[in-house]
Amino acid sequence: MKRLLAVILLAGCTAPLDPVAPIAFRNPTAQVASQADVTLERLAGEWRIVSIFDDAQFGAVRQVRFDGPNMALNQQLLPVTRNAQGRLTAGGQQFWVHWLDINNRTAVIGSPDGRFGWIMDRNGTPSPDRLKAAREILEWYGYDLSRMKDV
Repeated sequence: MKRLLAVILLAGCTAPLDPVAPIAFRNPTAQVASQADVTLERLAGEWRIVSIFDDAQFGAVRQVRFDGPNMALNQQLLPVTRNAQGRLTAGGQQFWVHWLDINNRTAVIGSPDGRFGWIMDRNGTPSPDRLKAAREILEWYGYDLSRMKDV
């Protein structure tokens, strides 16, 4: 009887699951990193989202612009703070540049918690090899590519 009572009491101590908590797009046990040589200068200019993890926060983003100390998502201007190499904060959200090709044409942006991520390109049509590389980076960092949508 005491054992049954202890089990019932312990069961009552667990927190209920939050039904509205977002499900991450990446495995939280997978390694994750940002690219060390990324600067705001390399990101400067217009970008188009070509693939995105469909989430409520950033699912409608189609254009990104880096302009000096600011980042614009669909024309919404957010001040950017560079926290570390390849790691930015804008609008209270962390943006990690997981990969940027050597000629600054295609990039992979995500969050370390895996709540969002996207592939962006300067002209909206990355070469097949750059798109493949971007997807491989996401997969390496534990993102579930089956949940990514091309736009």
